Amino acid sequence: MNRPPSPPEPEIVAFGRATIADVARAAKASKASVSRFLSGNVGALSNELRGRIEAAVAALAYHPSPIARSLKGGHTGLIGMIAADIDNPWSVAVLHGAEGACQQRGFSLMLSNSGGDTAREHKMIAALLSYRVEGLIVNAAGPAQNLAAITDIPVVLIDRKPPGCSFDFVGLDNVAAMDTVVRHLTAEGFCDLALVIQPVRHVSTRQERVAGFRAALKGMPGCRGDIVEIEQADPAAVDRALTAFLSNPGGPKAVIAANGLMTLRVVQCFDRLGLRMPRDVGLVGFDELDWCALARPGITTFGQPTYDIGATAVRRLLARVSGEHTEAGDTIFTGTLIARASSSGRHLRGEAA
Repeated sequence: MNRPPSPPEPEIVAFGRATIADVARAAKASKASVSRFLSGNVGALSNELRGRIEAAVAALAYHPSPIARSLKGGHTGLIGMIAADIDNPWSVAVLHGAEGACQQRGFSLMLSNSGGDTAREHKMIAALLSYRVEGLIVNAAGPAQNLAAITDIPVVLIDRKPPGCSFDFVGLDNVAAMDTVVRHLTAEGFCDLALVIQPVRHVSTRQERVAGFRAALKGMPGCRGDIVEIEQADPAAVDRALTAFLSNPGGPKAVIAANGLMTLRVVQCFDRLGLRMPRDVGLVGFDELDWCALARPGITTFGQPTYDIGATAVRRLLARVSGEHTEAGDTIFTGTLIARASSSGRHLRGEAA
């Protein structure tokens, strides 16, 4: 039985990622013929031509670009996300929720990190738009000027809400959260508190936590509070600031660390200074992290529903992508205080540990 001759092995001429032009050249075919083959429209192609193209595709390991295909179809299935600080465990936890929601809906997430730099954020937005993302989730680095220019795709803001933005927002009730933390510490007997926080500047989340801290203390007679703004990446600065706070006269002292990374820096500082929690100083940290339950004596935290924040941001964004045109709104979550020994006032009450 005579078999048709096998198509000749294509000449491999491409380096790096192959293009449709490389496939056409290797198969000795036109780009139009290759395009028909890739789209499944093979009726007009001879068996011999189909064989050559198929062999070239396999030899070059060619994969059609979803971005290029989207230029015709108008959909990339890509969602962009910009984190203000990927070193902050909060960002990773929210990303986990966002990615899960994207996968459930058949979308892919592209992540960029601005590092809190507005100029870098501007470049990140331009880069993601060049990939034709269908929407953006943004943890803003600062004021709203970078966001104001985005008019052709939906945007959802998370955690931070710069003034003047008319986008959907998903975040935490920071004022209520701080009220819960202050009430917990004062109920345990701590009456001299310090909120240790990164420079507030134009970051709405930090502004709200400072406002909540001050408002909560107004209702606590005999209690006082300090706002300690500090860069968390400088251990020496953390040591100096906390040493100054602890050396001030006043009642039993406790520290509130404004995010997960700051909580770690404060615990490391206490260790360097030889301070014991809660006997020498109490501590509550924002954001529940795995190590908080393990670090002796156990760190009290205020946990955010980070997975839900990320997933909700994606669902809100995809509703906009699907054509929803309702007025932009806020989705505000509450968190949970997880009390452990670092904020216990047993020693103040003369109780055994």
